[in-house]
Amino acid sequence: MMKTTIEELMHSSQVKFGTSGARGLVSDMSDQVCYVYTLGFVQYLEKTQQLIPKPGQTPAIALAGDLRSSTPGILKACARAISDSGYRVVNTGLIATPAVALYGLAHNCPAIMVTGSHIPDDRNGIKFYKLAGEILKQDELIIKQQTITIPAELFDAQGKFKEVDNFLPAVDSTAKEEYQQRFLDLFPANALAGKKIGVYQHSGVAREMIPEILEKLGAQVIKLGFSEQFIPVDTEAVREEDIELARQWTSEHHLDAIVSTDGDADRPLIADENGQWLRGDIAGFLCAHYLQIDHIVTPVSSNTCVEKSVFFVDVKRTRIGSPYVIEAMQHYVDDHYAAVAGYEANGGFLLATPVRKNNYLLSALPTRDAIIVLLTLLHSSVEQKTSVSQLSARLPQRYTYSDRIKNFATEKSQQLMLRYTQGTETENKTSITTDFPQFGSISTINTLDGLRITFNNGDIIHFRPSGNAPEFRCYSESDSIEKARNINEMALQSIMSI
Repeated sequence: MMKTTIEELMHSSQVKFGTSGARGLVSDMSDQVCYVYTLGFVQYLEKTQQLIPKPGQTPAIALAGDLRSSTPGILKACARAISDSGYRVVNTGLIATPAVALYGLAHNCPAIMVTGSHIPDDRNGIKFYKLAGEILKQDELIIKQQTITIPAELFDAQGKFKEVDNFLPAVDSTAKEEYQQRFLDLFPANALAGKKIGVYQHSGVAREMIPEILEKLGAQVIKLGFSEQFIPVDTEAVREEDIELARQWTSEHHLDAIVSTDGDADRPLIADENGQWLRGDIAGFLCAHYLQIDHIVTPVSSNTCVEKSVFFVDVKRTRIGSPYVIEAMQHYVDDHYAAVAGYEANGGFLLATPVRKNNYLLSALPTRDAIIVLLTLLHSSVEQKTSVSQLSARLPQRYTYSDRIKNFATEKSQQLMLRYTQGTETENKTSITTDFPQFGSISTINTLDGLRITFNNGDIIHFRPSGNAPEFRCYSESDSIEKARNINEMALQSIMSI
């Protein structure tokens, strides 16, 4: 027998644990590492009394995964850890992250999603959901402290199972069916009749479900871009080839819109009739307006049109990451507000309270969801008898853009952040204007998450090292999309030259 803590495992395996669960290179995510991470989560559930038996049944934990090549092996390791702990595995299959999260909420059981979301195929992750939804920062601290006893006889020297057993039971389709029915109940029959919608399938786990839902709502569907190989679609940094494909597809097929998601379908991607991809923070904003939300939470990096509009009673800004959004939403809920939701710059939409729309009570789902955003925007265009492009054109005209430098050392990111934040306000402004003289004088600096600089002309540059990959992100905002893109490019060029 061997013993380790999850915190020790983070250092020894290089599989880090944080906001999005455990993530790392597939080569580091051995059977043993995934098994131990799952045992740590199970022990946390036991200590917090969240494994609740049902009459005649052993307590269960739901499992799901995305379409990465490494996902099946990780699912088996997670399933074995659950079984070895004496609990039942509910295999919900390869489905969207919000689908297994909804199943956990509806059936009062914890859940695990094996996904790396939008990161490349050589990486993967394990995301954990407690009874109330995804784990938050305080839960992470408890899980990191768990001491795990590892049965050494299970693994070889490389951390692989010595005996290859499949502890995954047959797929239970309940989670998929209930998630799909959620949308069919929300919208009127034939809500999208007359619409011709392209579905960019790529390697997204919801690539078959989305066309099914659209067709059941009356839309004509054109399936596009199916891929056997995993494509790391990042809704905050859309690839140039996807930008060009959207233009080609809308022109070729005369589409009203194109819809898609990232790998695990918790971040939406929607293009208008011209093949222009909408920014995630605009899509999330429009979804909240459709659902008649009055108290909204969004990270500091989202478009400022949310404050400039008159659609919401109150807006809270948070650090970047769904746990921070969820925590802030809970404060609204605790204060007894009735229509509370959040969205992120990636477009993921989180519903903190049930809301009534179209004579249907939509249950809360306080985790990122992509499909709700796609469908609400499409139906908004139907209700308002307008195009998808006109939905955003009616908003306060502030435009955001984001990009990233890949393979950017974490150490260098940290040094840059210190360079611009460790001094007095005057010293920090001097450092910034010295390195970025092309942007003019500075109005305010916000260090809530990364470095967000508002210049006197209203332009915004926001630098932030990625929390789960060796990348350096830059968000920008201006009064035109061309200027937002240009200042983003200039800012990243300056960063690379420092």
